[in-house]
Amino acid sequence: MGHKILLVEDDPCFGSVLKSYLELSDYEVVHRVNGALGLDAFRKEKFDLCLLDVMMPNMDGFTLGKKIREIDASMPFVYITAKSLKEDMKQGYETGADDYIVKPFDSELLIFKIKAILSRSKHDDAEAKPKLIQMGDYEFNTELRTITKEEEVTKLTPKEAQLLELLYYHRDGLLLREKALNEIWGMNDYFTARSMDVYVTKLRKYFKDDPSIKIENVHGSGFRLIIEV
Repeated sequence: MGHKILLVEDDPCFGSVLKSYLELSDYEVVHRVNGALGLDAFRKEKFDLCLLDVMMPNMDGFTLGKKIREIDASMPFVYITAKSLKEDMKQGYETGADDYIVKPFDSELLIFKIKAILSRSKHDDAEAKPKLIQMGDYEFNTELRTITKEEEVTKLTPKEAQLLELLYYHRDGLLLREKALNEIWGMNDYFTARSMDVYVTKLRKYFKDDPSIKIENVHGSGFRLIIEV
């Protein structure tokens, strides 16, 4: 078997058929029939991707998606649902979903989407491998969540470290606000956006003594980390 997928679908017939189809495509699949059982499985096992129904007993898919994001900010997941309203799709993407597929759908198209998402995730993982990142006069240890300049060591909070790492891997480009909010906070609303602004301000203070490091606002879009060589 190849990648491992968590399928959370409360329709036993559809879930069974989809599980079999995915297994024929060389995926290992764990099927759970409600959100609570899906969350329990996610906590106990390691997955490469999650497929989530939206309308489920015990815990709906949107809530499950948010909780998955809280546990693993980089876990890719896709909603598979009969809900096709624009508001529902918007809510799905705001929880950090990589895609939103409306039933009925072409099974072959689903496989193509899964392959594309897993390919992107593999690329991101490969990029994120270095534990020590040189940033101007500072060394950023992503594992210990520290930034060090000579003998001075600053310990970062988990969210500060996540945000700095995201900024680094989007350096000289643009880190969209929505991407950072969904990956780190698991949601995108006014209060989390203001919280992120506070974290950006704190990161700027950490690097204030090194003029080669700048975190710029891109009005209405996001942030740019610039490291001048």
